[in-house]
Amino acid sequence: MQAIIDLTQDLVRYRTMHSKPEEIKKCCAFIETYLDGHQIDYTHIEKAGYPSVLVLPDGPDVKVLFMAHIDVVDAPDDLFEPVIRDGNLYGRGAIDDKYAAALCLVLIKEHMARLRSRGKAQRDLPFGILITADEEIGGHHGVAAVVDRVNPEFCIALDGGNPQTIVVKEKGVLTLKMIAAGKTAHGSRPWLGKNAVDNLIADYMSLKTLFEMPAPGTWFKTMNLSIIHAGKSFNQVPDRAEAVFDIRYTENDDPDRLLQEMQAMVGSRLEVMEKEPMFLGGESPYLDRLLDLAGDARIGFEHGASDARFFSQRGVSGVIWGARGDHSAHADDEHVNIDSVFKLYEVLDRFAASLA
Repeated sequence: MQAIIDLTQDLVRYRTMHSKPEEIKKCCAFIETYLDGHQIDYTHIEKAGYPSVLVLPDGPDVKVLFMAHIDVVDAPDDLFEPVIRDGNLYGRGAIDDKYAAALCLVLIKEHMARLRSRGKAQRDLPFGILITADEEIGGHHGVAAVVDRVNPEFCIALDGGNPQTIVVKEKGVLTLKMIAAGKTAHGSRPWLGKNAVDNLIADYMSLKTLFEMPAPGTWFKTMNLSIIHAGKSFNQVPDRAEAVFDIRYTENDDPDRLLQEMQAMVGSRLEVMEKEPMFLGGESPYLDRLLDLAGDARIGFEHGASDARFFSQRGVSGVIWGARGDHSAHADDEHVNIDSVFKLYEVLDRFAASLA
């Protein structure tokens, strides 16, 4: 199991931000070198410059597909030097999601070694792995580009949850741009103009009334104002202001109807930047087996979104599961709890063995 931690540290050192595409390709090449070194066949898939690595037994049909990603959000250079402290591995991507890529690689390496010791080959593997490089920007050049090449009965996205919580439901995503109009004037005579920022703020406050959560953390739709652009000069009344909203919706919401309701409440114009469905894992005997092996784990839900939705859209059952990171993903203290990685691997190792 120490091999997983060592490999995670190797992966963390690659600055696989989307602002550094060459680092993403270097990290992917490192993964492929690892697979080559253990005589494991794989398929390199690239779309729009984003590489993915797919390992399957023989052909597209596979019982279970494990998924992970190597891309990360931006961070300063020092976060790409992994540090082990107090039972945790710190570094950008430690929990999201490089430990999972390392776990997948070690898992398939170990099972290939067992097969060969019994005179069998890769075609006898009961599972496959998929490692992508664009999850942080939507997954449309990664999992979405690979989904037609593989036909799993069940998928496990190692990108959320924790050893005690196996996620079977995630919210959908609706990303909106709101554009407010105004009229320019000199900043010393604002009464001669109409400030687009004022209009934007007024419309934002109106929209917030639709997203009043009954209690923090409850399963309810949310809206986050994440980006604002306005103004060209400090001494001019701005005639245009833009805001971007990150909306997460549940199965109790119709995103199209929600958009119509929001547009009726504001004078600004709303534009859809992205609309992604929910992840609904569904029932499966593979989930039942996983719960049996995991001991104290229970099913639950997550407020975020992952690439697992691409398979659930096609009717493939699955879950999102992972190690414990204390909600540190994307933070300056991002880390993964090492003992939780070991526990996760132990369960998945037995799960993979049971598939045979």
